[in-house]
Amino acid sequence: MSNPYGEIFRAPGAKGFSAAGFFARLPIAMAPIGIVAMLSQTHGEYWLAGAVSATFALTNALVAPQISRLVDRVGQTAVVVPTTIISVLAFLVLILAANRDWPAWTLFASAFLAAAMPSIPALVRARWTEIFRNRPELNTAFAFESSADELVYIAGASLSVGLAVVMFPEAGMLISTIFLALGTAAFILQRSTEPKVRPLEAGVSRASAIRQRPVQIITLALIFVGSIFATAEVSAVAITKELGQPQAASLVIGVYAVGSFLVGLALGALNPTMPLHRQLLIAVSVIAITSVPLLLADTVPLLALAVFVSGIAISPTFITAFGLIERRVPESMLTEGVTWVMTGIGIGMALGAFVSGWVVDNFGAQNGFWVSVAAGTATVATIAMGQRSLAGHKGASVAGSIPQPAE
Repeated sequence: MSNPYGEIFRAPGAKGFSAAGFFARLPIAMAPIGIVAMLSQTHGEYWLAGAVSATFALTNALVAPQISRLVDRVGQTAVVVPTTIISVLAFLVLILAANRDWPAWTLFASAFLAAAMPSIPALVRARWTEIFRNRPELNTAFAFESSADELVYIAGASLSVGLAVVMFPEAGMLISTIFLALGTAAFILQRSTEPKVRPLEAGVSRASAIRQRPVQIITLALIFVGSIFATAEVSAVAITKELGQPQAASLVIGVYAVGSFLVGLALGALNPTMPLHRQLLIAVSVIAITSVPLLLADTVPLLALAVFVSGIAISPTFITAFGLIERRVPESMLTEGVTWVMTGIGIGMALGAFVSGWVVDNFGAQNGFWVSVAAGTATVATIAMGQRSLAGHKGASVAGSIPQPAE
């Protein structure tokens, strides 16, 4: 039996842009929690750390889709190079501001400018789509990238926290910035796989991809999923610190990825025939159910086990969510459509970090996981109510578009 992942990486340039994209997107996970880890140590206040992290994540959530919309119209290189330069310089200023105890407004200002960081996951998926458009290998490629995304979110966060705790407060953010600069440069230099700019399809309006109902539903759902990520990270840092084992936070956050990564890879290899909208509902239901045991984890081993179990459905959620976007969004809007979904995760991480930080400060470390339970319930409700729209036709909800047959 052939290896479906081996097949997709036989395409010219696939290994190169995928590897570069992996490192370039690590800051998506490292930066938000890295800011929390850095400022909570340098300034001693979780609310300030959460607020600065939220400033970065929320601003990026608003700006990234506009950057991707430009990418769809003029190409990756022309847009990604200047925006990445701005983001790298702003991150360096943020690190200096934390280290030198500059005024609080400099923290917020630099976090705001750092949000010019482009959506690397959307750029990577656009390249896979260019190679395997309308071919079954595209599903496997998307499954691989979704598993990689999940690994990035968890392993990146674990690395960021671990560096800040073991080395010095700014270490996680410094390494994150280096990954952004070098990874993006390596990605952009691979011009042979850069997608060509595609004209708007006949009958499709120039309206934003966010006007499509499936994009709205999935983006909202992943806001709640993103808040579950951030809550797990913030609560793990707070609980392990309360238990007198702060160094264990990195390990606890790291195990979040293991089960989900393996399940995601298996799902991509099997390519189940169940409709994607139903797969998504099952995946988010598992997320909601497995968030409950987190409330009972009062030791490091129990916390690690509960976090491991709660993460098993994350990759399947990503795989089915991005698969639905690829099937429901017109080709000329693909990068923007994927970015809106990534934006949902970013918004959720920002809100989750802020809300769970506030809960931890006021009600104790263990109670932070109530945010995960609430967010999991909201995710299920959102996807359940959106089943009809998610089962629809590509581009059908875009103003002025011509519906295409569902795939």
